[in-house]
Amino acid sequence: MITFLTIVFILVSALLVLVILMQRGRGGGLAGAFGSGGGGNSAFGTKIGDVFTTVTVVLFVIFLLLSVGLNYAFQGHKETIGVGAPATAPAALDVQAPGTPAAAGGAAPATGPESGK
Repeated sequence: MITFLTIVFILVSALLVLVILMQRGRGGGLAGAFGSGGGGNSAFGTKIGDVFTTVTVVLFVIFLLLSVGLNYAFQGHKETIGVGAPATAPAALDVQAPGTPAAAGGAAPATGPESGK
């Protein structure tokens, strides 16, 4: 189900981008490429601005619902397969950074000018 919703989400995203690019803004937009560029005359008709606005709003609502739904679906999916669960602390290793004093019971590393004495 998550795979299907993800594919639908990608398709809605691509359609949303295309519809937004097709809208006529102040500069004419990509919709001017399909019409004569005159006032309200285009290959899509005179009321195309209203249609694009409605389609944009509908696609945005679908995009928003899918994104929230997929977020919850992926969160539930992570919990069922154990991804994102807090990791256990690794076992303590007896490794020191050079130049740091040794832990209790260990010898200090022989570094620095005093080591030659």
